[in-house]
Amino acid sequence: MSARTTPPIAPRTAGPRAGGSSRALLIRAIVTLVVLAGATFAVLTSSPTLGLDLRGGTQVVLETQDSATTVADAESTDRALEVLRRRVDALGVAEPTLARSGERRIVVELPGLTEPREAVEIIGRTAQLTFHPVLGIEPDGTEIDGGTETDEGVEPGDLEIDPTAEIVLRDDAGTPLRLGPAALTGEAVSGARAQTDPQTGLGWFVTIDFEGEGRTAWEQLTGEAACFTELDPQRRVAIVLDGEVITSPSVNQSVPCGVGIIGGSTQITGNFSQDEALDLSALIQGGSLPVPVEVIEQRTVGPSLGAAAIDASVKAIALGVLLTAIFIVAVYRLMGLLAVVALLCYALIAYAALLTVGATITLPGLAGFVLAVGMAVDANVLVYERAREERAVRGRTLPTAVREGFRKAFPAIADSNITTLISAGLLFALASGPVRGFGVTLTIGVLVSFFSALVITRLLAETVARTRLAERRPGITGMNTLGRLRTRLTERESGFLDRPGRWLGVSLLIVVVAGTGLLVRGVNLGVEFTGGRSIQYSTSTTVDAEIAREAVGDAGFPTAVVQRAGDDDIAVRTSPIDDAEQERIRDAIAEVAGGAEVVSDELIGPSLGDELRRNALIALGIALLAQLAYLAIRFRWTFSSGAVAALGTNVLVVLGVFAWTGKPLDGVFLAALLTVIGYSVNDSVVVFDRVREMVRAKEGESFSRMAGSAVLQTLPRTVNTGLSTLFVLVALLVLGGDSLSDFALALVLGIVVGTVSTVSVAVPLTIALEQRWPTPVKQPKPPTTGEAERTDGAVV
Repeated sequence: MSARTTPPIAPRTAGPRAGGSSRALLIRAIVTLVVLAGATFAVLTSSPTLGLDLRGGTQVVLETQDSATTVADAESTDRALEVLRRRVDALGVAEPTLARSGERRIVVELPGLTEPREAVEIIGRTAQLTFHPVLGIEPDGTEIDGGTETDEGVEPGDLEIDPTAEIVLRDDAGTPLRLGPAALTGEAVSGARAQTDPQTGLGWFVTIDFEGEGRTAWEQLTGEAACFTELDPQRRVAIVLDGEVITSPSVNQSVPCGVGIIGGSTQITGNFSQDEALDLSALIQGGSLPVPVEVIEQRTVGPSLGAAAIDASVKAIALGVLLTAIFIVAVYRLMGLLAVVALLCYALIAYAALLTVGATITLPGLAGFVLAVGMAVDANVLVYERAREERAVRGRTLPTAVREGFRKAFPAIADSNITTLISAGLLFALASGPVRGFGVTLTIGVLVSFFSALVITRLLAETVARTRLAERRPGITGMNTLGRLRTRLTERESGFLDRPGRWLGVSLLIVVVAGTGLLVRGVNLGVEFTGGRSIQYSTSTTVDAEIAREAVGDAGFPTAVVQRAGDDDIAVRTSPIDDAEQERIRDAIAEVAGGAEVVSDELIGPSLGDELRRNALIALGIALLAQLAYLAIRFRWTFSSGAVAALGTNVLVVLGVFAWTGKPLDGVFLAALLTVIGYSVNDSVVVFDRVREMVRAKEGESFSRMAGSAVLQTLPRTVNTGLSTLFVLVALLVLGGDSLSDFALALVLGIVVGTVSTVSVAVPLTIALEQRWPTPVKQPKPPTTGEAERTDGAVV
C-alpha cells in the first residue's frame, strides 16, 4: 500500500491501537502520581544533609600506617575508627561523622568547627595510652628512649614507648620521672568525662571509669602507690599518651595502702580550668589507636562562605530555570509549557531522590543539580523536534506525531544519558570529597530527567494532543511548523561538508593556539593535585596583595603565593604546613588588614596530591576510552572516532584557555571537564543517530551530503538545548560567586566548543574516514503481505 495515498489515521479510529495507547497513558498517569506523591512526602518529612562546604566545619582524612606489631588493613582501621569515634565524641562537636574510606582511610567530619588545631592534635594522637607507677625522679640529662632529650631535642610525641620496660619522661612541670612498666592500657578505660561540683569546691575534675581486668589492675596500681608518703613521688601515678605524660596525680591520702581505689571509677582533681579538664578527658576517653594515623587531607570552611554559596546557588537555579522556561515556551508554545511543568516535577523528584538516598549535598553537588536542570530540557527538545517533523513534513495527526516523536527520539535520548552517566560514574569512583557529591547529584539528575521526559512529559503531551483545543487550534501547540530556523536550514545546500579537510584544518589551528598555552604558560595545578595548603582569609579592611605578601614573608613564609580573592579576601598557598604555622600567617595578615578570619582552608599531603593527580589522568583516559567503546558499539568505529576526536578537541581547548588565563586546575575543574566530555558527546550522538537513519533510508546518496543534511536537521535541537543549558550556567557564572565561577566557566566553554566541534571535527572526520572505509549498507527486508508502510517509508 502506498504511503502517499494512505490518509492519516486518527488514534480514535484506529481501533486496538487507540485502546493500547489509552492504556499506556493510564499506566503513565498512575506511575507519575505515585512518584510525585512519594517525592512530596520525602521532601516534607526529610531534611537535606549538607556537606561541610555548605554548613561550615572541618573535614579530616586520616590514613592508617603499619606499626612494628600491626599491619594497617581494613580490620585494624575499623578498630582505629572506633577509638577515634570516642575521641571525637569527647570533643563535644555536634553531629560529627566518621567513616572508613577504602581499606586504610578514615574520614572525620566536624560540623561547625572552624578552628581545628586542638581537635586535630587530639584526634591524631597515635601512641598507646598507658598507666605507669612512678619509681622516682631522675636528674636532668637522663637518656630518654635511647637519646638524651636535652642534647638531641627529642620531643615527647616522637617517642615510641615499650609498655613492658622502664622509661623516663618529663611531667607537665618539666620534672623527669622514672616510670615502671605499664600496669594497664587504654583498652581498660570504658569512659572519661570532665565534671564540676561547686558544692564540694573541687572545681573541674576528670572522672575515669575502668572495665574488666582494668578495675583490678587500677586497684593494685593505686594500692601500691598509697603505701608511700604524701610528698614521695612514688605516690604518684603517671598517665602517658603519645610518649607524653598528660597527667601524674598523687593518690589521695584516704586511699588505704595495699587496697587502692576500688569500684572501677576514680577522679583526677587539680587546678584544672574547664578547657584543661575537657582536653584531658578527651585524651583519656580516646584510648589507644591500634595503628598510627597520618593526616593526609584537611579542609575547613567558614559558615559564612557556606551560607553565601547556598544563597548564590539558589538564585542561580531560580534565574536559570526562569530563563529556560521563558525560552522553551517561546519556541514550543503550549508543548513548551508542558515541558516546563515536567521540569518542575523533575526538580521535585530529583531533590526527593537525593533526600531518600541520604546523599550529602555539597557545593559542586549544587552545581551538578543546576547543570542537570539544563540537561533535563534536552530530551524534551529532541522529542519536540521529531514531533514537528512528523506533523509538518509527513502530515501526521497531532497525537500520532507526538507519539512518533517520542519513539524516534528515544535512541538519541538513551545514548546521550548513558554517555553522561559514564562520566558521572567515573567521578564517583575516582574523585573524593565534595567532587564525589557532584558525581552523585549528576547521576541522580540524569536518571530522573530520563524518567521525567519519557513518562511525565509524554503523559502531558499525549493528553493535550488529544484534546479538542489542540484539534481546533493546532497552532498553539507549537508542533504545526518546523520553526523559522529549521525552515531556513532546510533551504540550504547540504554539500557544505563535501570538503571535510578544510573544517579539520581550521579546527586544528584553534587546537594548536589553545594547546600552545599549555606549553608556554603551563597548567596551574591546584593544591589538590600538588599537595600543600591553600587558605582564604576574609580581612576587615581591603589590603593590597603586595602588602599581604610582604607580611606573610616576614612571618617566615617567603615562598608562599599570596593573591587577592574577591573584594576583601586574601588567598595564600604554601607547601604543607601545620595549624600553628597557619595561625602565624593569619596573625600576620590580620596585623596589616585590621583583622583576618579563615574563610576556607585546605591541606593536602604530598602523597594524596600525587594520588589525586594520577586519578585525574586515569579518569580522563578512561572517559575517552569508554566513550569511544560505547559509540563504536552503538554506531560504527568511524563515527566513534569522530566523536572522540571532538571530545579531545574540547578538552584541549578548555585546558588551553585555563592555561592562558592562569586559572587553577583542581578537583572541581576535573568534575567540570568530565562533565564536558559526557555532555558534549550528546551533540555528536544526536547527529550520528540521524546520519545512521539516513544511511538506512537513502542508499546510494553521498555520505557527506547525508551528514550535511543531518547537521542541518538537528541544528535547531542543538541551538535550543545549548541555549537552555547556557541560561543556567551563565546564571551560575554570574551569581555563583568565586567558589563556582571557574567551574561554570569551564562548563560554558565546554558546551560552546562542544557544539561547534560536532560540526567542525566530529562530522568532518567521520566523513573523511567513511570516504576511505565506507559503511557497508544492510539491505532492508522486503515488506511481507499485509504490512503497511509509514509515510516516511519505514516498515511497521
